[in-house]
Amino acid sequence: MSHDVVIAVDVGGTMIKCALADLEPSGAVTARHTERRPTHAERGPDAVVDRILDVAESLAERARADGLNPRAVGLAAPGIVDETRGVAAYSANIGWRDVPLRDLAADRLGLPAVLGHDVRTGGLAEARLGAGQGASQLLFVPIGTGIAGAHVVAGEVSTGAHGAACELGHIVVRPDGRRCGCGRRGCLEAEASAAAVASRYAERTGRQASAADVAREAVAGEPAAVAVWRQTVDALADGLLTAITLYDPELIVIGGGLAEAGEHLLHPLHAAIDARRTFEAPPVLAPAALGDQAGCLGAALLAAAATTNAAAASSGDNT
Repeated sequence: MSHDVVIAVDVGGTMIKCALADLEPSGAVTARHTERRPTHAERGPDAVVDRILDVAESLAERARADGLNPRAVGLAAPGIVDETRGVAAYSANIGWRDVPLRDLAADRLGLPAVLGHDVRTGGLAEARLGAGQGASQLLFVPIGTGIAGAHVVAGEVSTGAHGAACELGHIVVRPDGRRCGCGRRGCLEAEASAAAVASRYAERTGRQASAADVAREAVAGEPAAVAVWRQTVDALADGLLTAITLYDPELIVIGGGLAEAGEHLLHPLHAAIDARRTFEAPPVLAPAALGDQAGCLGAALLAAAATTNAAAASSGDNT
């Protein structure tokens, strides 16, 4: 008897992370084979779609060649995702609009397919497999080039009425602040993302440095880096306090590149949130456990759910 696996594909602006994952009886997934492929977004949105389908098909072929039985494919995509219709509605980095990615994958592979938002799939994975295990209410907040969020309740991610729930990066924390890509000024993403840290440091010093470099310089006591890091933590605290007031999470899982600063971020951030709280209960802050594999593992979880749904539908048809 062949062993059942699912195909997981996490589409990024520069890289596609993908995997074959074993289905566990508990409903969990375990990656048995992982790959990274360039997205080649510079070739245009249609070429990226072809690339995604080719990657997924090659994983299905590999699975069968190894005597495995691919049961479903899960896809995680950036931008605005209509998960109900399975449509990648918009992505600035990739340039696509209204791509029926779920149906295209199902048609190419002949397998059940499901499409999710990359941050929400990452939050799902952290909730079920990573730092959020055991938490009934959590926020997953990846802080990288941008800032986003996922609200997970009892292991399920809230999508919102229009697929745009928990866009924490666009909470306005500095009304007269930096111009955000969304068009407003002072959004959390414009003030406290890794890109904002690097930009603010360059403005102060005339030197180019990554957010990780700024974090290291701040720990070493370099004055400009200390000032930039303090501004970043203050903006994050203001944004997260709004999220805490709205969602009342027991746990906030911080991911993305900025989280690599570890306690040099989490300790002052926790203190800054505490200084701002009045009636709000303090959530636990924790670093993400799954790193940049969260989106891929989340896509595998979506695919695992699709196999269950397909089996239930088939059983219903036979009764």
